[in-house]
Amino acid sequence: MTDKPDPRRPRPHTRTIVRRAARRLELRSFGLLPELFNHVEGLRAAVAVALPLVLAVATGRAGLGWAVFAAFWTCLCDCPGPDTQRRRLLAIFVGCGTVISFAGSWIASFAPMAGMIAGPTIVFCAVLWSARIRFGGLLGTLLAVVGVVAVGFPHPPAQAAVQAGAFLGGAVWAYLLINALWPIDAALPLSRASDAVIVRLLDMAESLVQLGDAQHRDDRWHREHAEHRRAVRLAIERFRSMLERYGEDPSVTARFEQACEACETLFGALIALDQAYITRAGRIEERAAVAHACKTTLLAWALSSRSGGRRRDPLDWAAGRLRRLQGQLTDDLFIGCLRAFESALEGLACRQSGTHLQGKAGQARPLHGTSPVALRQAVRQSVGLVVVYLSAIVFQLGYPYWAAMALVVVLQGGARVTWARCLERILGSVLGGMLAWLLVTVSSASPVLVMLAVILAGAAIAMRSVNYTIFVIFLTMLFVIVAEMLQPGAGIASSRMLDNVIGSLTALIAVFTLWPDFGASLKNRIDEGIDANRGYFEAVRRNEPVAEIEQARRGAGLASVEAEIALHDVGGMLRRLFQSGHGGEPLQDLRNTAGEAAMAWHRRLGTQVQSTPIFDDGRFNQA
Repeated sequence: MTDKPDPRRPRPHTRTIVRRAARRLELRSFGLLPELFNHVEGLRAAVAVALPLVLAVATGRAGLGWAVFAAFWTCLCDCPGPDTQRRRLLAIFVGCGTVISFAGSWIASFAPMAGMIAGPTIVFCAVLWSARIRFGGLLGTLLAVVGVVAVGFPHPPAQAAVQAGAFLGGAVWAYLLINALWPIDAALPLSRASDAVIVRLLDMAESLVQLGDAQHRDDRWHREHAEHRRAVRLAIERFRSMLERYGEDPSVTARFEQACEACETLFGALIALDQAYITRAGRIEERAAVAHACKTTLLAWALSSRSGGRRRDPLDWAAGRLRRLQGQLTDDLFIGCLRAFESALEGLACRQSGTHLQGKAGQARPLHGTSPVALRQAVRQSVGLVVVYLSAIVFQLGYPYWAAMALVVVLQGGARVTWARCLERILGSVLGGMLAWLLVTVSSASPVLVMLAVILAGAAIAMRSVNYTIFVIFLTMLFVIVAEMLQPGAGIASSRMLDNVIGSLTALIAVFTLWPDFGASLKNRIDEGIDANRGYFEAVRRNEPVAEIEQARRGAGLASVEAEIALHDVGGMLRRLFQSGHGGEPLQDLRNTAGEAAMAWHRRLGTQVQSTPIFDDGRFNQA
């Protein structure tokens, strides 16, 4: 084989920095997922927005702006899943969005304060109703957005119908573009989620290769303690969540379910190897050789994955290298790690679907329906919207529906999520507003602004899953520039910034005051983590079935991640204001317990393989 992965090949420095930043951010509940950048979706969204925007500017009809944003929102509503599921959700958005755009505008025209009743009512119904639809969270949010924007444009029935017609035209155009004219492989998000796990496993292996005989920084607690273990676990859970969305189509998920099983197996081996570096178990020559082999194996998998799984030779080559290396090892722990890697590659090569995972992927998550969780969320958003409308009167906001939109999209879930989205929304709105003002000041020519708006629409959709702040920057610039073209006025950029700040802060106040949910205390999180990690260790000690051990390892990892994030989230920040101590040492104990359990399991696995050192003089061949 000539095309062998080279473990010494330098990787792009920029990508390494970005992933290092991502590991720091996700510890603080901020997402940065560069591998989810989707330029094809961005190009398609640019085309979807371009047609209605050109028509609106060419005809001078500001009402066609509804077609522009309907096309954009429809592209935004297109989320990962099987084609039938995606088409169903998009059709619901097109139909219900058209009705809401008419009803909201018409009802708001009944009286000067009618919008203060219509807006919260529409939002309440959209949030509560979408909770009954599987994977309908984004759908409900976007319908609520359509509602608050429609209320911001009160019209009598005839004009409201024209507005709804413009929405319908833009939404149908985008729907046809997505599903008929420019379809994209429905399994692409699964491929990206799988690749994201491989990359994080590779980062973990590479960090051990680079460590050599130096002291592992996780031998004592620090603020980013166990960053690689946490990053891999979160990536695997995102992969699992993505698989759940495709549960209706096992023909698509079969090979990805097997990939998820392989990820768990490889991750368990890397945890054991990571702990061996922390405790300096075994000979350094053997540790280094196994780390190099693990990295090379992951490079081989990445190479095979880039071909869509059609190339088997990288996997075959890596498996052969692992088998040769096993015969040179003397420590059962390292032999077991290599055996686990070889087992994962065997599963990938034969393409057998994992029945355990297939069962999990095919299970629908229980729907909220009219549960207290969904009801509380609907009430929070409705009450928060009333506060936004009152603030608009007090501060005389020029575009109050922008503040209402900010509240709807920021107020998602509990305090942790809302806090993170609030900060990201404010930062993105301020930066985007300043950049939009600069661009409009430099050039106000319509052709230039149209081109900028089309580019921004594509960039926003392409970046929507990468980072929320970056998405909001492009989104803010898009809204400001389109408003400048179709509804010119003074201070649009500054209004956008102010309105988003008010809406975001109102969302934060709502989640702090209405059924505040800061999660369990850090002490409780640590106690839960201790129990979960001890359970993992006991499962290994009792020699439980492999499936139960892997489930226990997953539970231990999730409990550890939850405790570590709880230390840095808004609840942890508030607790540190009134309590002393940082809880770091118990968090280190959680990870060490899991590491010791992984070492014990792989040491037992290694006893099943015969090992013979290849050199008598102590030198070690790294194959």
